Amino acid sequence: MKVAVLGATGLVGREMLKVMEQRSFPVDELVLLASERSAGKTVEFRGEPCVVRAVLDDHFSGVDAALFSAGGSVSRRWAPIAVSAGAVVIDNSSAWRMDPAVPLVVPEVNPEDIEQNRGIIANPNCSTIQAVVALYPLHKKYGLNYVSYSTYQSVSGTGREALLTLEAGSRHLLEGREPSAPMVYPYPIAFDLLPHIGAFDSDGVTEEEWKMVRESQKIMHLPDLRVSCTTVRVPTFRGHGESIIARFDKPVSPDEAREILKNSPGVVVQDDPSHSIYPRPRYCEGKDPVFVGRIRSDTGVPGAIAMWVVSDNLRKGAALNAVQIAELL
Repeated sequence: MKVAVLGATGLVGREMLKVMEQRSFPVDELVLLASERSAGKTVEFRGEPCVVRAVLDDHFSGVDAALFSAGGSVSRRWAPIAVSAGAVVIDNSSAWRMDPAVPLVVPEVNPEDIEQNRGIIANPNCSTIQAVVALYPLHKKYGLNYVSYSTYQSVSGTGREALLTLEAGSRHLLEGREPSAPMVYPYPIAFDLLPHIGAFDSDGVTEEEWKMVRESQKIMHLPDLRVSCTTVRVPTFRGHGESIIARFDKPVSPDEAREILKNSPGVVVQDDPSHSIYPRPRYCEGKDPVFVGRIRSDTGVPGAIAMWVVSDNLRKGAALNAVQIAELL
């Protein structure tokens, strides 16, 4: 296969290459693409340095699969060009996710939707991916009708500059200095929490919160699913945590939920609070599964299940999910 990666020098682009290498993805020819600013840089793949080129129309000639992770405006410009050249685009931005003609796919949940593609397949938002991997096996048996998300999202979801911002700001505070002017967020993120991911709408709901609402409905084919959501950026480097409360049409006990999730694809249950065993972002870093713990009956919603879900947002939340889609193709 001839494979192109657009956004090859970014955090997710580099992770895509790492995942393809680790999973022995069948790449016969690799085309690494980025902006003019990154042209000429080298990225290693299978022990060999590969030169990154500034993206041009003819770079998609003969490409079978093109993995995009370069932002919405870039995807809107280049995805149609890649498709017209014969490639199938797997896009990690939000540009195409809610387009009715574009499948939004998590392989553990709705792999059959891939067949509906007309050249573009959308990779969901990182927080949505890990949530639906944990929720869908329970929905299949009990019928999900309401879910509440509270997220604890690491700075790597914003990009490399956010990692540098957190590192520098933490060092400054520990040395008794105020952090330098924010590089990425409205306020310094070190030792703080920002309930602000994406722009706010007129009702005070953020872009990230609407992504989780609408993408959950689309991926699980539940247009009437009721979803509450608050998304928060936290001062961790990598790995997103989510507190999830889910209500179903049929009653489900924590033991039943635990047993179903233990046997679900892409899920690892870590749930022994008496021995301090539960998912943690630092533990999940560099690992593929969605980790689920703290499974219990909710204290406020009768019949609902509460759980704590953690996953590496650069792996399953982005690069791994995209490569899994390419594998199915």
